[in-house]
Amino acid sequence: MTLMTPPPLDQEDDEMLVPHNDFVEGPQPMEVAPEAASTVDAQAVDDPPSGRFTWTIENFSRLNTKKLYSDVFFVGGYKWRILIFPKGNNVDHLSMYLDVADSSTLPYGWSRYAQFSLAVANQVHSKLTIRKASQIQNSLLPEKLNQLPEVQPIFRIKSPLDILPEICSGKGLASEQSSLLPFDVISSSLLGFVYCETQHQFNARESDWGFTSFMPLGELYDPTRGFLVNDTCIVEADVAVRRVVDYWLHDSKKETGYVGLKNQGATCYMNSLLQTLYHIPYFRKAVYHMPTTENDMPSGSIPLALQSLFYKLQYSDTSVATKELTKSFGWDTYDSFMQHDVQELNRVLCEKLEDKMKGTVVEGTIQQLFEGHHMNYIECINVDYKSTRKESFYDLQLDVKGCKDVYASFDKYVEVERLEGDNRYHAEQYGLQDARKGVLFIDFPPVLQLQLKRFEYDFMRDTMVKINDRYEFPLQLDLDRENGKYLSPQADRSVRNLYTLHSVLVHSGGVHGGHYYAYIRPTLSDQWFKFDDERVTKEDMKRALEEQYGGEEELPQTNPGFNNTPFKFTKYSNAYMLVYIRESDKDKIICNVDEKDIAEHLRIRLKKEQEEKEQKRKEKAEAHLYTVIKVARNEDLVEQTGKDIYFDLVDHDKVRSFRIQKQTPFNVFKLL
Repeated sequence: MTLMTPPPLDQEDDEMLVPHNDFVEGPQPMEVAPEAASTVDAQAVDDPPSGRFTWTIENFSRLNTKKLYSDVFFVGGYKWRILIFPKGNNVDHLSMYLDVADSSTLPYGWSRYAQFSLAVANQVHSKLTIRKASQIQNSLLPEKLNQLPEVQPIFRIKSPLDILPEICSGKGLASEQSSLLPFDVISSSLLGFVYCETQHQFNARESDWGFTSFMPLGELYDPTRGFLVNDTCIVEADVAVRRVVDYWLHDSKKETGYVGLKNQGATCYMNSLLQTLYHIPYFRKAVYHMPTTENDMPSGSIPLALQSLFYKLQYSDTSVATKELTKSFGWDTYDSFMQHDVQELNRVLCEKLEDKMKGTVVEGTIQQLFEGHHMNYIECINVDYKSTRKESFYDLQLDVKGCKDVYASFDKYVEVERLEGDNRYHAEQYGLQDARKGVLFIDFPPVLQLQLKRFEYDFMRDTMVKINDRYEFPLQLDLDRENGKYLSPQADRSVRNLYTLHSVLVHSGGVHGGHYYAYIRPTLSDQWFKFDDERVTKEDMKRALEEQYGGEEELPQTNPGFNNTPFKFTKYSNAYMLVYIRESDKDKIICNVDEKDIAEHLRIRLKKEQEEKEQKRKEKAEAHLYTVIKVARNEDLVEQTGKDIYFDLVDHDKVRSFRIQKQTPFNVFKLL
C-alpha cells in the first residue's frame, strides 16, 4: 500500500492578472559587499506593528549586479527585505521595492497587508531625502510624520492593473514590464522633503511592490547631490503591518446584485465595454434569441460565447471568465495581454453580431439600437448647386481638445467650413466655386455612443498623446437645442432627441497604457455602479460624472495663512466613452429579460457547467481532508513482478487508487 500526496485540483477559473516574468524563487542571499551594514529600529508592538529598517550599502557605484537584496528584517512578525536595481529595472531610474522575504515557503493563499514608504537618504541635507509612495506632504521632517493630519490621496492603487502616471513616479511589481511613465512632477529640491506612503496587499502573485522609477540614476550617482557619500548609499524602509483587507473577497453580488468580469491580463478595456452592452437589456435579449445549437462550442462561436457570458453575468454569484469569448475572437494568450482599441472592438463585435443575426428573428437589432445617419453637404455660394451624401454611423467621435463639453463638441462637429481661394470646390457644370461644407444629422439612434477623442497625434512632438483636459458631459443631453441646430432639413422633427446618460467608460493612465473601468446605472435610476473587472461597487453621481471630467485638481493647503502657491496636478482618470439612451425609447430598451428568453439547450448546458464548477469548488475546499492511497494487491504483484523494472515493486499507475478521508480508520478502509 502506498500513500500518495494528492495533486492540486485544476483551477480553471483562475486567470493571471499580470505577467510575472522575473519572479524570485525564494529568499536570495544578500549581494552587497561584506562591509555593508544594516540596522532595524524596532518600535513597540502596537496596532499596527511598525518598524524602520536602515540599509547601508558601501561601494555602491562598483556594484556589478542587476538586482540586490537587503538582509531580512522583521516587522509585525513577518520577514521583509528591500529589493533594488542599482542600474534600474529596464529604466534609467533607480528601481526599489519592498519584498516578502519568505514568499516561496509560505502556505497556499497567504497574504499580508502593509503600509510602507521607501527612501534614499540625503547624507548632506536630510531635508532633501527622497521618500516615496502615493500621498504627499511637503516641507516635513521625518520625526513629524506621525503628527500629520489625514491628507487627500491623489489616487489609490489596488492591483497591478491600476498602474498609472503618478505624482511619485512609476509604482508596481519588480517584474512589471509594462510601459510606465517615469517622471516626477514634484522635485525634492523644489519642495524640500517629499513624504509619501503607500499600502499594498502582498500575496503569491505580488510578493514585491514599489517603484520602478524611484529616482533618476543621474541624480543618484551625482556626487554633488548628497545621495552617495564616500560611495555609500543609505536606503530606508518604514513598514506598518495592517489588518488584511482582501480586495478579492469583496462579494459584489451580495453588495450590489451584480458580478464582475475576470481580467485575463490586459482585458479591462473589453470588460468595461461588455458590461455596458450587457446592461442594455434590449441588446442582451437579442443576443439570447440568436440561433445556436447544443452542438456548437462557445470557443468557436461568438454568439454562443456571448450568450454564455451574459447568462453567467445574470445568474452567477461570482465573477465571470471571458476566455471562451476571446477564444471565439480567435485571440491567443498574447492577445489577452495586449490592450486593443475599444472603439474598434465595439465596431468589430457589432458587425459580427449583425452578420450572425441576418435571417433570424433578431435581424436588424444592431441597426435599430445603434445606427444613426448624418448628411455631408457642400453648397455653392454664388451658384445654385448643392452636393449631399447620406452616411450611417454606430458611434460618433467627438473632439475633446479645445471643447469644454459635449455641446461644444457637437457645435464643432456641425461647424461650417468655407471652401474658397485655392481650396474652392469644383462643381459640375460650374467649375471652381466658393462653397460651404458641413455635416448635419438626419436622425440619432435610440442608444447613442459617443467616443471622446482623448488620444491624438501631436505633430510637433511626433508622437501620440493623451488629452487630459477638463471635458464636461451632462446627465441629460438635448440634441434638439437651439431649434434643432444639429439637424438637417430632412430630419423628422417629431422625434424628441432628449437623452439620459447610461454609462461612462473611463481610462485611467497615459497614452502607453493604463486601466479601464465603467460607471453604469443599469435601470437609469439615481444609483450608479462601478464595474472594475471583478469588483462591482455602489457609487454616487458625483463620482460617476464630475470626477471623470478630467482636467486639473488643486491639493489642499498644508500651511493655511501662508502665501504659498497651491499645487495643482493633472487628473489622469477621465471619461473616454459615453453611452446615452433616448428618453422616448428607454422603456423599450430597459426591458425585462428572464429565463424564457434563453434557449433551453443553453440553459441546460450552463446549469450543468455551473453544477460541475460548484462540485470542483467543493472538492477544492475539502481537499485538505482527503488523501489518495494506491493499493497493490497480490494479483498486481503476480502480474507485474519480473516483467518490467520499476522503481518500486509495481507500476503505481496501473494499480487501484482510493480517495479517502484522512480520518478513515484502517479497518473501515479494508472494507472498501
